[in-house]
Amino acid sequence: MNIFPLIGAGLIAAMISLVLKQYKPEFGMYISLITGIIILIVIMKQASPVIETIEELIAAVSLDVVYGAALLKALAICYITQLASDTCKDSGETAIAAKIEMGGKLAIVLVSLPLFKGIADTVTNLINI
Repeated sequence: MNIFPLIGAGLIAAMISLVLKQYKPEFGMYISLITGIIILIVIMKQASPVIETIEELIAAVSLDVVYGAALLKALAICYITQLASDTCKDSGETAIAAKIEMGGKLAIVLVSLPLFKGIADTVTNLINI
């Protein structure tokens, strides 16, 4: 993955945002949000080797598909939550950013519940043996 075009796009967008904030503050936020979404889309498109490698590792170890799906969902939740939180912080809404981060953490716990259930079942089976 070539990171330099992403860095360049981010720096250019930051400069445009700073200039626009002087005249129309709301346009600066829009530029930041749109740039963040575009960068996230580009990164997600280039993440397919990571996803394929995780799927191969899970298949090689003979783990249930639930574990890989939970891992990938948790990663997606982390990235999307971070983007939304940072965007809110950039616009001065730190309280909303904190609530988004809390929601992201709760979403990860919810995605992880099948894993916790599997661990509890394994421990229960070991105790009963």
